[in-house]
Amino acid sequence: MTVSARREFGEGPLSRVTAFVYTMLTVEALLLLTTAPAYALLLLLDRDVSNLPLAALCALPIGPAVAAGLYAVHHRRDTLAELRPASAYWRGYRANIVGVLRLWTPLLAWLAVVGVIVTHREAAGVPVWWAVLLLVVAAVAIAWGLNALVITSLFAFRARDVARLSAYHLIKSWRGALAQVSLLVLALGVTVFFSEAVLALAASLFVLGLVRASRAMTDEIRAEFVR
Repeated sequence: MTVSARREFGEGPLSRVTAFVYTMLTVEALLLLTTAPAYALLLLLDRDVSNLPLAALCALPIGPAVAAGLYAVHHRRDTLAELRPASAYWRGYRANIVGVLRLWTPLLAWLAVVGVIVTHREAAGVPVWWAVLLLVVAAVAIAWGLNALVITSLFAFRARDVARLSAYHLIKSWRGALAQVSLLVLALGVTVFFSEAVLALAASLFVLGLVRASRAMTDEIRAEFVR
């Protein structure tokens, strides 16, 4: 009788809400922990375009941390008896750090180069149309990078396969890609109008949004490539 009562309590609506809140708070705390050095350095940097390369360097630890958050949120449990978000986070961090950095590092480097060129367009003699084209390419690269981050976090594919699947789903799952970019724009807006610290305090919510925005893509990949 006692075992049955405990099972009902652990699987009820209140328990599911409690499990969700606990998971999100745990993921938030671990995201803050693993990105603390990066955010500390970013907060010390002046908001000047000359600091774009340094900002990109500081952002390197954010990729693996977000990947671990994606893994933990995606594999979260609704029952209190199976609730281990911290273990899932660290498992995702260890499993994905190398694969994420292989994609995250060149993406940040490319975005830093584009940012420097566009912000110093007149000094470099770059025409307006070329700067606009660079921004368009950068936007596509960001959308591709978000797809790649999600795929790397949740699946064990080779880097070149991740790159291909990310590009394919930019068109195949364009609604999800648009939702991902919208989340990124929102994150940039929070950073510009408030600060990086405010964004950090809502990091787990952005990770949750990224998981849900990518659901169509991940479901299709799982159905087609995972046995």
